Amino acid sequence: MSAELKHGVKLIDLVMLGAGTAIGAAIFSVLGPAAQVGGAGILIAVAIAALPMVVFGLVYAWMTSAVPRTAASFEWQREFTHPLLAFAIVWMRVLSNAVVMVILGRVLVNYLGMVVPLPGALAVAGFFLAVFVLNYVGVAVAARAQTVLMLGLLAVFAVFVAGGAPRLEPALFVEAAGGGWLPIVAALPLMIQLFLGIETATEVGEEVENARTVIPLGLALALALTVVVYLSITFTALSLVGPQALAASQAPLLDAATVALGPIATPLIVAGAALALVNSLNAVFLVFSRFLFAMGRAGVLPSAFGRIHPRFGTPHVATVVAFAACVLGLFLPSSLLFLLIAVNIPTMMKYLGSCLAAWNVAARRPDIVQAARLRFSPGLVKTLAVLGGLAAVVIALLGLASDWRPYALLAAWLALGLGYYAIRIRRGAPKA
Repeated sequence: MSAELKHGVKLIDLVMLGAGTAIGAAIFSVLGPAAQVGGAGILIAVAIAALPMVVFGLVYAWMTSAVPRTAASFEWQREFTHPLLAFAIVWMRVLSNAVVMVILGRVLVNYLGMVVPLPGALAVAGFFLAVFVLNYVGVAVAARAQTVLMLGLLAVFAVFVAGGAPRLEPALFVEAAGGGWLPIVAALPLMIQLFLGIETATEVGEEVENARTVIPLGLALALALTVVVYLSITFTALSLVGPQALAASQAPLLDAATVALGPIATPLIVAGAALALVNSLNAVFLVFSRFLFAMGRAGVLPSAFGRIHPRFGTPHVATVVAFAACVLGLFLPSSLLFLLIAVNIPTMMKYLGSCLAAWNVAARRPDIVQAARLRFSPGLVKTLAVLGGLAAVVIALLGLASDWRPYALLAAWLALGLGYYAIRIRRGAPKA
């Protein structure tokens, strides 16, 4: 049996993993609900939403330049904060990863249903099976597929923006600013979804050659690409159909593209949606399986989760379990707002935990500070960690104004996990 995960992820794959997770996940699902609460203010919200991700990105880049790990945000918290905190946050992430897969699958089926009838949940399960196979046979295969899909998606978006360019409405920025801060703040918990997943590049640290240098560069490029794409797409869509129509639309990008491109809009946007959403399904699933693998390797989930396939060098048992969890997620409520908030909370807690780990490293581990390829001072790391931690808490709490039910669901799930953790530790399993 192979003792190590295989290296197979290159710089371009890291960029496409990060940018593809965010872009494919959110652009086809968030703009409509965000416009419902934010109107034209989403133009400002999308810019503000990028700022905390810049802070999170700097924290993740610095930590990876010092301590690259697979399932990094779990391993860092386990080693540098507290095993219980690491378990609690990643346990919530187990549920939220399944929810993300469900969101992506349902939106994908909705778009493809415009061209060919599909059998709902069964079709979603079929897409889950496809990404499962890709990830089971090797990280290099999954990474190459990610890159090809992302390049196709960028080509589709370029056609959309070019088609809408003659109708761009700069006055929308005035409208957005004149509406006050309330709609902007209301849209922020949803708009932050646009950037979730940028840190995916850091979660495969043991599967990248020269990870301390390559991963921070990949993370920076992924964030820059995502900001450019989202600002362009949001501005173009709002200019073409206006905030009210965008809010009422079940397929906002398709409706906007129809105004600019006429009859070619449907095949173009449906093709773009398929590329984007399969892209994100693949990236999210890859990270999901790595979290389960790391928890199995640490002993807080069954040790079988930590096994590596002797031929493919992949965490094959964790991959099978991730697939099963995604299928079970199809039984969750279908409300998009509910699901988006349920994803947002654990993700913000993950960022909070990683910021705490970075603070502790800067304060107590001069050996790691010295080893980091990014030469940030301990004071700068601490400042970034505080800013990132505060941003994570505020963003997580903002969703309470929209729907309290995801908080109740996550609280129940966390209580279940902590009970399991206590029993496992009492029986002598190694701590995380």
